[in-house]
Amino acid sequence: MTAQTSNLQHEHVFLGEDHDRNTRRIWLVIALTASMMVAEIAAGTWYGSMALVADGWHMSTHASAMLISAVAYLYARRQAHNPRFTFGTGKLGDLAGFASAIILALIALLMAYESVLRIANPVPISFSQAIGVAVLGLAVNVLSAWLLKDDHHHHGHAHGHSHGDHGSHAHQGDHAHHGSHAHHGDHASHAPRATDNNMRAAYVHVIADALTSVLAIAALLLGSLYGWLWLDPLMGIVGGVIIAQWAWGLMKASGAVLLDTLPAAGDLPKAIRKVVETDGDEITDLHVWQVGPGHHAAIVAVATSAPRAPSFYKEKLAMLGQLSHVTVEVTPMAAKKAA
Repeated sequence: MTAQTSNLQHEHVFLGEDHDRNTRRIWLVIALTASMMVAEIAAGTWYGSMALVADGWHMSTHASAMLISAVAYLYARRQAHNPRFTFGTGKLGDLAGFASAIILALIALLMAYESVLRIANPVPISFSQAIGVAVLGLAVNVLSAWLLKDDHHHHGHAHGHSHGDHGSHAHQGDHAHHGSHAHHGDHASHAPRATDNNMRAAYVHVIADALTSVLAIAALLLGSLYGWLWLDPLMGIVGGVIIAQWAWGLMKASGAVLLDTLPAAGDLPKAIRKVVETDGDEITDLHVWQVGPGHHAAIVAVATSAPRAPSFYKEKLAMLGQLSHVTVEVTPMAAKKAA
């Protein structure tokens, strides 16, 4: 490989800006949840409390689901420079988010199913002990939610990999096509806050568990006062429905990224056209997709009566902070018409 060729090479690292921070926090929440799970199962077994044992195993399902998020972060970081991943590993988080959404949906169905069985066959409830377990579980979930909450508001944070003008090349032929491949990095960014579906999945798991605890506490308090045993399983059905809705929203968001579908409210294609389509230039083909949290790739084909180097359009597009990987092809307008 010559020195010139080496200078044209670049990497495709499109991880979210808070990737490592999120990884550390999820592992911390997993440790917290797993510790609480072991303590509850051990105490429940020692003192003969089925409420403690049941809540402990319930926590294990959420710890297992969050483990998917943690492993996805770890794998994405370790394989970030692997050339076999054509556009990097930034979308592994969305894959993990989709898997977590399915697990959430299954938990919701299981909650509803068990609640229906309880309504049909009521069982005695030790209210004081059950309330204590629910309050303890809620405290752990509130702490976990605080750890996972995205409290960074540094909009417009530049992504730390600048590669300048990479891979400009021209294809000589009947239409005099010019191709340019750009990797945008340290430029002014006006992009909205990126959504990390992997972190969102872990957060939803914790919030879902907290919601279950809140509904349980309310049902148990009212049940202890008025003897309404049916209220506890009814709250289980309500919680299952709400969690199922959250799971569906997460599934749609992460699935859309996996299928290279831009959000309906996304204005990036419109912004690209506004920047490029000036002075008679026309975009004849445009593809935009997400390659990681806060990172998008674009292929832009431009027809123009006054051909300019692809780098001209690349420099214009550098103002769009969401674009991290751009390929530009320029076709003279006369050649386009002749075709």
